[in-house]
Amino acid sequence: MKKSVFFGTLAATAISGGAAMAQQTMSDVQARGELNCGVSTGVNGFSAPDANGVWQGFDVAICRAVAAAVLDDPMAVNFVPTTGQTRFTALSSGEVDLLPRNTTWTFSRDVDLSLTFIGVNYYDGQGFMVNRALGVSSATELDGATVCIQTGTTTELNLADYFRVNNMSYEPVPIETNAEAQQQYLAGACDVYTTDVSGLAATRASFETPGDHAILPEVISKEPLGPAVRHGDDQWADLNRWVLNALIAAEELGVTSANLAELAAGTNNPEINRMLGTEGNLGEMLGLDAEWAQRALAAGGNYGEIFANNIGEQTPIGLARGLNAQWTQGGLMYAPPFR
Repeated sequence: MKKSVFFGTLAATAISGGAAMAQQTMSDVQARGELNCGVSTGVNGFSAPDANGVWQGFDVAICRAVAAAVLDDPMAVNFVPTTGQTRFTALSSGEVDLLPRNTTWTFSRDVDLSLTFIGVNYYDGQGFMVNRALGVSSATELDGATVCIQTGTTTELNLADYFRVNNMSYEPVPIETNAEAQQQYLAGACDVYTTDVSGLAATRASFETPGDHAILPEVISKEPLGPAVRHGDDQWADLNRWVLNALIAAEELGVTSANLAELAAGTNNPEINRMLGTEGNLGEMLGLDAEWAQRALAAGGNYGEIFANNIGEQTPIGLARGLNAQWTQGGLMYAPPFR
């Protein structure tokens, strides 16, 4: 009995010691004074440097919200460009602290690659883009086509499955970055470019004559995109999860960048008060102060503002909210309660 207790104690100590070593990302970020954020090599509207070299976009806004919450500075972010092949290594090796880069949440990535997805920030699906001159109006007409496809992505398997189910053949043209895909597609090296529909819209918007290119109507997969962190650091995962939830909940609750300061003084809505830190101790539970969510929202606004400003219908990307509308508006965006 004593022996069992002894070895049981050793095992518990080892587990708790390993957990303690793993749970250090937030303290590392705070000590460094900078968040290392893994983004794409350049997808307009999602993550790309502007003319002044400042990173902008939907994914970038997630990074800035986290940096604001943790470091009180939305600009304290080191953006690390990653490809479909390098992104997971960058996260698992510690090169980046957060991977918001349009990454699909799948079983194998969650379990086998030991990633922790902290939520879905964009519900997407795989599609196809062709030059209108090709005369194709449906993906079912693509038998024998050459297809540009990014390696290391879910789109490779989806493409193979779709063509097999529809008894069609295709010739893959492997590419590594969106810039390379755009170059090859415009040069005629492939008849079709396939990736998430949001990525196709972003790519098309960068063309000199976007109207010459059509995104076909078929959406052949479910692609729930979301930020990921490493397994084993629950505190860091919780922090990132609730920053995203705050952005989503704020839109539903009517908290915007314009009225944030006013509502932060206190409201009649207890959930708004808890989220913004005027009631309760949610910040303390995360290891932060009471105003963490205020800072996250001040960085770029709520989820709806981030969407509209970077990829919405009034931008060159031109994406409708669709499934990414609030649940109260027929979409899937829904945050758990702040209580």
